Amino acid sequence: MKRFPKFCSIILILSGIAIECAAQNWRYVDPRIGSVGVGRTFPGPCMPFGMVKPGPDCGVTPNAGWAPMPEAVIGFSQTHVSGTGGGQKYGNILIQPIIDKNADRAQIRKDESVSLGYYATTFENGIRTEITTSERCAHYRIHYPKNPQLFIDASHFLGKDTVPDLRERQQLVGAEVEVFGNHEVRGFCRVRGGWNNGDAYTVYFALQTDVPFTYDCNDVTALLQFADTLVNVKVGISYVSALQARKNIDACGFDEQLNRLHEAWEKQLSKITIDGTEQQKRMFYTGLYHTMLMPIDKTGENPKWIDTPYYDDYYAIWDTYRTSSPLITLLDPQREAAIVNSLLNIYRREGYLPDARSGDSNGRTQGGSNAEVVIADAYVKGVDGIDYELALEAMLKDGEQDPGADHERHGRGGLDIYNQLGYIPYGIDRAGNRTVEYAFNDFCIAQVAKGLGYDDVADKYLRRSNNWRNLWRTDYEYDGMHGFIMPRDANGEWLDDVTWGKGEELFRGVKHTIPYTPVTKVAPWYVPWWATFFYEATSEEYSLSIPHDVEGLIEACGGAEAFRQRLDLFFAKGYYNVQNEPSFLTPCLYHWIGRPDLSTARVHQIINDHYTDQPDGLPGNDDSGAMSSWLAFHMMGLYPNAGMDYYLLNVPLLKAYSITLSNGKQLHVSKKGRGNGYKKALFNGKELADARITHAQLMEGGELLFETTTTPPVPTRPNAAANKALTSALATNMASTISFTLNRQFRTWPFAYQWQGDTLVVQCKQTLYMIPRQQVETSDVFCWLNPQVDGTVHHNAEGTFCFISHRAFKELQQNGQVDYEGITWRTIDETSESIHVRAKNSKMEMWISKVHDLPLVLEMRHCPLGIDWRMNN
Repeated sequence: MKRFPKFCSIILILSGIAIECAAQNWRYVDPRIGSVGVGRTFPGPCMPFGMVKPGPDCGVTPNAGWAPMPEAVIGFSQTHVSGTGGGQKYGNILIQPIIDKNADRAQIRKDESVSLGYYATTFENGIRTEITTSERCAHYRIHYPKNPQLFIDASHFLGKDTVPDLRERQQLVGAEVEVFGNHEVRGFCRVRGGWNNGDAYTVYFALQTDVPFTYDCNDVTALLQFADTLVNVKVGISYVSALQARKNIDACGFDEQLNRLHEAWEKQLSKITIDGTEQQKRMFYTGLYHTMLMPIDKTGENPKWIDTPYYDDYYAIWDTYRTSSPLITLLDPQREAAIVNSLLNIYRREGYLPDARSGDSNGRTQGGSNAEVVIADAYVKGVDGIDYELALEAMLKDGEQDPGADHERHGRGGLDIYNQLGYIPYGIDRAGNRTVEYAFNDFCIAQVAKGLGYDDVADKYLRRSNNWRNLWRTDYEYDGMHGFIMPRDANGEWLDDVTWGKGEELFRGVKHTIPYTPVTKVAPWYVPWWATFFYEATSEEYSLSIPHDVEGLIEACGGAEAFRQRLDLFFAKGYYNVQNEPSFLTPCLYHWIGRPDLSTARVHQIINDHYTDQPDGLPGNDDSGAMSSWLAFHMMGLYPNAGMDYYLLNVPLLKAYSITLSNGKQLHVSKKGRGNGYKKALFNGKELADARITHAQLMEGGELLFETTTTPPVPTRPNAAANKALTSALATNMASTISFTLNRQFRTWPFAYQWQGDTLVVQCKQTLYMIPRQQVETSDVFCWLNPQVDGTVHHNAEGTFCFISHRAFKELQQNGQVDYEGITWRTIDETSESIHVRAKNSKMEMWISKVHDLPLVLEMRHCPLGIDWRMNN
């Protein structure tokens, strides 16, 4: 009897080896892609939709825990997110192998190895740690050079801050560690807050070692000592109990579990086999991989109810509904049904569908109630196993009942006035994108209601889906383009000037107002960015984001030819934002004027300019796989318009590929011709005249052939390449970094400057400020334009950015005071390096450099706009 499990293990290992030899797609996944820069992907091991993501934490600020070498590793925690922006979440239950309990626990990495399901690093002290994982149990294999010890900290989490109760920062509620015998430690960590400002969640753990230990222990930490220099550690995780965490520890050894992980990923990835270059294979399969990291399957691990299925970490549906959900639907409709049913279980228990959810708590709702899009997308594509009557009930709750003070958690904030006026008036948070997104959400409700036979409901919501037109200002012209979504007050008046931010603070003795244009960011940087007219985008972007009524949008822009010119200008002048989801559909809008060739050219240009297979190969936050799934779809030449039953067709970047569909049929896709220009597409020998294919057609399987031309249109590029070159040049002359305190939120960004002829080019973050010499010499105001969006260029900036003009500095030196920003500043004290000034009748202070070639403001304090800073040498 004792030999049987060992025999089974041998069979499993041999089976795993056979599978790995037979299939190779998982080997193309490179978890390092997107881990550096703005992508923020998690590079550690994870199972498909797995609950546990173990990996290194390099401090408490990286969202995914990991940071590039030479950042020190403070330990390895078991829970992480992937690709997210905003505040941190998770990073619970930290372990750190050490050899000297009195030394600094933070360790410098000597080397690092990352591949699918496997992470390893060697510290400079000689400790080597290998990690893999199952769905709910992390596996560690630790090699010590001597004196083997393991530090456990149940109180660790990401997003710690010395200031209590900061928004988007996690806060410790409680933690506990308890030792059981000489092989096991159990405990928990209870944390609240984080990105979604959520309720408290509890992560329980059970840690087991394969060799005995002695220990020292207090309430929240433990130090284990071993006699063997090779130690295998398993950390089971649960959100229900420590005993459940213990049950979640699987019986596999490290190598066996790694083989099982490869097998699980191969099952997912092998649904698509591709013919492409080695680089394309790495980019494509890594894109599929990223799409399956979140949401996470926590079925049976919900501490609030036992209804199944249960998924968590919708982070956020605002990001993922466009491409991630449709990709899961295409490859694994049963999985998508489980995800939708999980959303419906949340509705049944908590009263609303979430737009985002993490740590078993709804929030944050970024724009619309976009679970409606996910449900409509599943419905129109015939996903079975979903109670669509219940789904419609949940959607109508979003459409009819204002959540009031809970609008950040779920539902539609400002719904009552939206239903009264047909738009959200300026002054209510996110009025612009809420109006646009509510209109789209209403269209999705109409889709489901119509299909279920509720014609009156469908007609009502179809009418409401036109509400985006109520913020469309036909007579507004900007930079050669006509018609934009613009702010409007509750009396119906269009607003040309708006209060900057919320306007509670006084500056220059009056409320600070600015002209509103289609590129205006109304928030003073990140203060209060959540309350802007458009969240995470501008009117330039959102005015082209009407996915359910592109025909109406074309009409509003003046017809097909005017619309083409509008799109051409939008891309040529650099308004397209590759980093953000509201622009996802825009490159394909040429389809609606009969020019899929122009869509193809734009898509190929964007991918070639912005995506690679390198660690910095994603151009924006991956956002739970949104950016990666956008890439995967376009590499296949398919693009979903979420909530509708078709895919737009562009020439694939891949030479050919085959999809094994969920019904067992095969779809084979190939190209005919020498170029990559779009000529036509044929499905099973018949031309698809409008360059789109329905989901039902695609599920029939067969042959999809793209005929190509060698003379594709060459779209005009914006000045992105030149700006990138300039940014690189500035980086070589980096003056310093600059640390901002923005309403108690903290950012540290690169800061540099250099002259180009009569223009001073200042870089902050990845934003460029082109300041004319006259402003540098004579200005009497600061430039407050914000560096929030990477790649932005502020041409002919008015005012000085983080310095004062030479004229003002000379006057300050001569007179001991100067007027700047309409404020009188008086010298308080002076050193050989700086002049310390204070504003008359205010607490505002500045320290101005005497030793730089510019009068840099080395430090600003108590600015009533909420923008303080300090330059770091």
